[in-house]
Amino acid sequence: MLRILTCLTVEHDLRLVLLAALICFLSCYVAVTLTQRALVAKGTARTLWLGAAGTSSGFGIWATHFIAMLAYDPGMTMGFDMEPTLISLGVAIGVTTLGLAVATYVGGRSAVVAGGMLLGAGVTSMHYIGMSALELPGVLTWDWPYVVASIICAGLFGALSLIFCVRPQHRVGDRILATGLMALAVVSLHFTAMAAVRIEPGLMPVGDDTLISTSLMVPLIAVVAFSLLFTGLTAAVFARQAELAANESTRQFAMLVQGVKDYAIYMLDPQGRVANWNEGAERNKGYKAHEIVGQHFSQFYGEDERVAGLPERALDIARTEGKYESEGWRYRKDGTRFWAHVVLDPIYDAGGALVGYAKITKDVTKEKADADRLAEVTKNLDLALENMTQGLCLFDKDERLLIANKRYSELFNFPEGRIQPGMTLREIVDQGVADVFVDPDIWKPRARDMYARRRAAIQANDGGAIVEKLSNGVSVQLRYRTLPDGAWVATYEDISERLRSEEQISFLARHDGLTGLPNRASFNTSLEADLVSARRSGGLVAAIGIDLDKFKEINDTRGHAAGDEVLTTLARRMQACLEADETVARFGGDEFAASKRFEDMADLTDFLQRLEACLNDEIRIDGYDIKPGASLGVAIYPQDADTVEALLNNADLAMYRAKDALTETVCFYEVSMDEAARSRRLIANDLWQAVERRELQLHYQVQKAVNSGETLGYEVLLRWHHPVRGTIPPSEFIPIAEACGAILPIGEWVLREACREAATWGNDYKIAVNLSPVQLGNADVADLVHRVLLETGLSPRRLELEITESTIIGDKERALNTLRRIKAFGVTIAIDDFGTGYSSLETLRAFPFDKIKLDRSFMSEVEASPEAKAIIRAILALGQTLRVPVLAEGVETRSQLDILLDEGCDEAQGYFLGRPVPVERIRVDTEKSEAA
Repeated sequence: MLRILTCLTVEHDLRLVLLAALICFLSCYVAVTLTQRALVAKGTARTLWLGAAGTSSGFGIWATHFIAMLAYDPGMTMGFDMEPTLISLGVAIGVTTLGLAVATYVGGRSAVVAGGMLLGAGVTSMHYIGMSALELPGVLTWDWPYVVASIICAGLFGALSLIFCVRPQHRVGDRILATGLMALAVVSLHFTAMAAVRIEPGLMPVGDDTLISTSLMVPLIAVVAFSLLFTGLTAAVFARQAELAANESTRQFAMLVQGVKDYAIYMLDPQGRVANWNEGAERNKGYKAHEIVGQHFSQFYGEDERVAGLPERALDIARTEGKYESEGWRYRKDGTRFWAHVVLDPIYDAGGALVGYAKITKDVTKEKADADRLAEVTKNLDLALENMTQGLCLFDKDERLLIANKRYSELFNFPEGRIQPGMTLREIVDQGVADVFVDPDIWKPRARDMYARRRAAIQANDGGAIVEKLSNGVSVQLRYRTLPDGAWVATYEDISERLRSEEQISFLARHDGLTGLPNRASFNTSLEADLVSARRSGGLVAAIGIDLDKFKEINDTRGHAAGDEVLTTLARRMQACLEADETVARFGGDEFAASKRFEDMADLTDFLQRLEACLNDEIRIDGYDIKPGASLGVAIYPQDADTVEALLNNADLAMYRAKDALTETVCFYEVSMDEAARSRRLIANDLWQAVERRELQLHYQVQKAVNSGETLGYEVLLRWHHPVRGTIPPSEFIPIAEACGAILPIGEWVLREACREAATWGNDYKIAVNLSPVQLGNADVADLVHRVLLETGLSPRRLELEITESTIIGDKERALNTLRRIKAFGVTIAIDDFGTGYSSLETLRAFPFDKIKLDRSFMSEVEASPEAKAIIRAILALGQTLRVPVLAEGVETRSQLDILLDEGCDEAQGYFLGRPVPVERIRVDTEKSEAA
């Protein structure tokens, strides 16, 4: 292509190239026009039209070639040999005329294609014979791929040109398209062939005796132009003769129609006045010729039609569209009316001027009445057929179509009017397949097979259905029902959407709806197949549990849409990195799983590294870089488990170990993990029964004023005395209780028991009860607190609930609303472990806490660390500014208490002030205090 463009733009004078293209287009247009006139002519006239068309196109093609050759500059002197030049002209005219004759006389698409290829052969022969006439000091060589391409272009575009040229409608668009394709055949041949030329300079002199110089080509071009004009003039002469013959025929026909009595046939002048009147018009309209000639034909219309301008509109339509045809009421001389079928044709003279209109009117009143009755009978049937969602056809016993509704053509993509009553089933099948596959060698066998299948279904007559998928992707269900007389009814239903829905349902049943990855059921099936294969042929299978590390944080800070985008991105990455015998699936939420069949641990290591890379690479969402990260747990068949369930369970155990580890993101299963998990499960089971078995006990640690040593209240601490394991520390069983949900009944028992105990003390000491994040997020704590206070009779001002910052981070708005409700009862709220969270100041701003509890970690370092003392001083200053008392936890020495006293701390608790004790000790101390 680059060579062709270079040849056109660099080696040619573009002005002459444009002149050649213009002459080419004009001559092709004349050729197409005259060929179309030949199609409608007969006998000698057709031959003359074809001769004129061939001469016009041949001269035009020849002129295009040699003008374009004049535009060609090879960089040396050149001329043209007379004899080959004239031979190329003769070849151009003769072969082109032959091609047009084949396409016109023989008929059929094959003949048209053959004629187009002959046309291309004429163009090709003219060009290369003309090129042989070129004389210059050098040798012409040819680049054969370009030569072949030029021949193909000429034949292809020539065939396409004649296909559009011989269409029966002779539309202007077809004429222009045929002209353009014919011109494209000539132009593409010329410039592709010129791109194939190579000139090897030589010493051969160029003689002048037989050469036509380039300056002599101008007269030749003039001859070509004269030839084109002569051809057009010849065509005009023949057209004139044809029109004169037609006028004579019209005159003779006029004599004939005067005797017609069943039709009103008469002429109108250009203004619509009656010019003549036949006997049929007198019978239909009631007017004698002398009564109506010279009158305007609008008087045959009713008053309303005349006012609306219908007569003038009929003339306009006939003049602009070539014909006006309609039916309507017309009026006779006596005022009676009849239903008339009217045809109005404009008449032009030989010069193309309008001379009047031919008007034919027939009384079809009886036919209209019959048609109205028939229409009424068939109206409901037509409505039913045309509004069916199914296609329907009725065939007679000879396989000929009787009825076909519109939906049938729509389903099979037949153009409107293509399927007509009277066509056989075989013809319809052939037509449908041929519309898709143009090549007969392809569509004929396909049509034969399709016809055989349908005949078999019809003969079976079992009411069953066959499904065919059409070329446009539509799936159609066909049902046939034979009638007693041998005819049959066929229905065609588009079931594409139903099949797509079934496929979608089937897909969703096996895949995750968000990411498209296999779901748990599909993954388990795949993993089971891998285990079966491994048992049979050896090898190892790894199951990998995957859990994202920061997915909840992403959802909370960026929203669920960002979380979904993270999941789909990770899914695409992991799926893209998979190799043979590797699978990845999504189980739900941020939980994924993967599996791999392998022989060498190096292969598994490589797979894990690829998964880690997918999971740890940053994802950019809304301008932010998010790095999800994940924890992976690996269990291997057969060493870790021999069933799908056990393998996945062990992979989960390893994954949870990876989540708990600070430095590892991938953990392999170990037997100790199973033992630890079993131990946690046993503890969880026992926790659910600990309240009923009365294994739980409350201890109380005193809280005192720093400056006076006065007892202000007690913090409630939970202890569990297991009958087998002994005393289990809260740091071990509380996380398990929160994970399994047992914290809810346990927390309710602690709150109720503490309030009940404190209500019997007979003093105003406060009790501080810790509130778990699970309680605040999964239960209506406000109602529970209110109910417990009512049941136990404890004053709300004596109850203090302690929460940590992590308790409200998950759903901050909901948590703070719940705390506000509780505070409205009169219960005080303390923030526990203050100073260790990442949003302490924001939390204090969002909610008016009643007390700040300083985390014990600061007290353990206060004696040796100036930084710890500075932090304590800052928190105490913050409390004073907010007018919120501060309680320091973990006071274990006198020195620590003195520091708190010096810094102005309000309250303290710790082993130095009092260890946690059972409620019985609280009662004894209370009684001693009251006695004193």
